[in-house]
Amino acid sequence: MDILFLLVPLSVTLALAILCALGWAVWRGQFEGVDAEAERILQSD
Repeated sequence: MDILFLLVPLSVTLALAILCALGWAVWRGQFEGVDAEAERILQSD
């Protein structure tokens, strides 16, 4: 039971860190041109 006092805050901290990283990536525009790479492979040089 004592391990829950360690694991619950640790998992909440990890979940918040993942959400912050995802929010940062969206805010920086990492997901803007997703289709561009898929179309680039079909074009001939």
